[in-house]
Amino acid sequence: MSRWPSCKARRVFAALIRIGRTLKRLSGSHRTLARADWADYVFAYHDGEELGPAALSRMAKHTGLRPEDI
Repeated sequence: MSRWPSCKARRVFAALIRIGRTLKRLSGSHRTLARADWADYVFAYHDGEELGPAALSRMAKHTGLRPEDI
């Protein structure tokens, strides 16, 4: 069983903002998030979209997101 819960994209986006990411650029539904000492990350999900454990795990490798942040 995965440590990651399934959740809506708007909740994940809010968690990324809480851990220090800032919105750098917006182009349609693609939001580029920046954080010092990390590479920029393009968050390309609509707010109502359900993200599963696999997508969250891949995202965590690039953003520093942890299961307890959500």
